[in-house]
Amino acid sequence: MDKSTLLIGLITGSIGTGYLIYGSKQRKMMPLMSGLGLLILPYLIEGSLLLSIVCLILGALPFVFKSDY
Repeated sequence: MDKSTLLIGLITGSIGTGYLIYGSKQRKMMPLMSGLGLLILPYLIEGSLLLSIVCLILGALPFVFKSDY
């Protein structure tokens, strides 16, 4: 694991924590699942480029799919 992967994991983990807290307090599934994915994926994906792309997509999902549930 190199420095860039660790830095991306740190940034996505903190954003994922924010999504997870927001999703649980507002009882919205999309931010909750996106936050959970952002917290788990840095442990599963090794490459920094692939990790960046997947985390950007997961971070944008709550903005793309704005739903009431």
